[in-house]
Amino acid sequence: MTTPTETTSRAVSGQLATFRLDGDLYGVEVEHVQEVLRSQGLTRVPLAPPAVAGLINLRGQVVTAIELRERLGRPPRPAGTDAVVIVVRLHGEAVSLLVDSIADVVDVDAGDFEAPPDTLDGQARELIRGAYKLDGQLLLALDVQKAVGA
Repeated sequence: MTTPTETTSRAVSGQLATFRLDGDLYGVEVEHVQEVLRSQGLTRVPLAPPAVAGLINLRGQVVTAIELRERLGRPPRPAGTDAVVIVVRLHGEAVSLLVDSIADVVDVDAGDFEAPPDTLDGQARELIRGAYKLDGQLLLALDVQKAVGA
């Protein structure tokens, strides 16, 4: 169980870039986002973990593409639908996250932060820092560090 101190220390005030994945709304800190791109050609990597969708050539830079549906234990993207690519920068390295669609940039306040919902289980629970209640929907704050690791 998360203690109040742990929850508060993981809360974020500021702006989150939001996106949809399998009908749910997720967000990452805006300062991590380098750019958002339409579907890109992927080069598969033999023997890579299932969450590694492949490599993307981003203006001459090779960037690993992480399939967030796989990382979060969601069903595969329906055939014929393209992923949107969110390029994030962590520790000077670019990594791309494959999502269903991009949404808005929203302002969040640490006072509105709550622990991850009890309905999350398994690997999804490990990757979600917490949630913010927005007008009629729940925004799940993705831990980008954990999502691109392992």
